[in-house]
Amino acid sequence: MHSMTGFGRGEETSTSFRAEVEASSVNRKQAEVILNLPRGLSELESSLRKKALSRFSRGRIALSIQLTALDATASSLQFDTTKAKALKAAFDGLAVDLGQEFTLTAADFLRQGDQFLTEGCYEPEQVRPILEAALDKALTALLTARSEEGKALHTDLAQRLEVLQRLTEEIAQIAPTVPARQRELLTQRLQDSGLEIDPSDERVLKEIALFCDRCDISEELTRLAAHFQKFNELLASNKPVGRPLDFLCQELNREFNTIGSKANNSRIAHHIVSAKTELEKIREQVQNIE
Repeated sequence: MHSMTGFGRGEETSTSFRAEVEASSVNRKQAEVILNLPRGLSELESSLRKKALSRFSRGRIALSIQLTALDATASSLQFDTTKAKALKAAFDGLAVDLGQEFTLTAADFLRQGDQFLTEGCYEPEQVRPILEAALDKALTALLTARSEEGKALHTDLAQRLEVLQRLTEEIAQIAPTVPARQRELLTQRLQDSGLEIDPSDERVLKEIALFCDRCDISEELTRLAAHFQKFNELLASNKPVGRPLDFLCQELNREFNTIGSKANNSRIAHHIVSAKTELEKIREQVQNIE
């Protein structure tokens, strides 16, 4: 079981470059990769994104990639003289139109930033190997972090599921006493009303029978047992189980709601409140599972 949150870092160095990758992930229903690449390496984005997506099925993965040149050739500064000449020509034309002289300085060109001044003269394919190696290390570290948090989630969910099962067992023990208690209450009300009706009267028995049918929760208890078994199977699985666990939480909630509405009993109602409170905690944790 893996969590969808975590952090990992990877670094790889060649004779000319050092690549550093930081990978972090948060909850998301689908798998998504947000990639922050150095300028000039956009053509590698697709392949790097696919590499990340191949290792995750859910979660929003943010990748920050830094590339540092280690030699003078790779880190040399270059000017785009064509753009610089175009800027000067534009200002010269403006000066003629306005009849006013403009003097351009080096600072005017440097203010334009990336338009005229670039760093690095490397080709994307030249740095691909170290970028992919650093990315692999970061993704492996991220997977390890998600796995460690997944172990903690597994322990917490297993403990909370045991609480749900115990509450369900207590409800099952109370359920058979509900019809008998209803019969006592109905007989007492008849006696208090002063009506001379025999408790063995067919009409009374029919009313009790109808109530017994309405408050029968045996089917719900059977389905809960099946859901608990499936939940435990998913917890033991090595595959991504976030979606099926989320679905099971919905089914468990539906069964507890039905029991609460059918069983007209204060003790069962108390257990239902406790069970739904515990189930909500389980549901919140399940949202973090891949």
